[in-house]
Amino acid sequence: MAGKIIADTLEHSTAGSLDTQYVVNGSAKAWVYLNGVTFGIQDSFNTSSATDNGSAGDYTTTRTNAFVNDDYATAGMPSATGGGNPHYNVIVENQDNRLRSTTQLRTWILNPVLVTGVDAPDYSVMFTGDLA
Repeated sequence: MAGKIIADTLEHSTAGSLDTQYVVNGSAKAWVYLNGVTFGIQDSFNTSSATDNGSAGDYTTTRTNAFVNDDYATAGMPSATGGGNPHYNVIVENQDNRLRSTTQLRTWILNPVLVTGVDAPDYSVMFTGDLA
């Protein structure tokens, strides 16, 4: 097939061999970086859309290609907000309206000090797992 490279082992000129399964299994299968204030995806990979669910910090992101199951791993980071005395925010899976499927994840940016949702300027999440 034209344009397709199939290899069991890649070799770097100075580093020796690298098992391609390590590259495939160890790579993020999707990620998204969005602005929660103006709400919009700034950049992404394997993410087709993001939805603002109406409450501060409550977002759903949708993958272009599905995972095998909903047991994929995520890692995320929002920006801190609050000017000179920033409150540090965390991303949690939305407990009240939980949505975790092979293509979607609903999250909430939480300010643990104020115990409220926050539309942080920067929000990024990576997804790792097996694609369908």
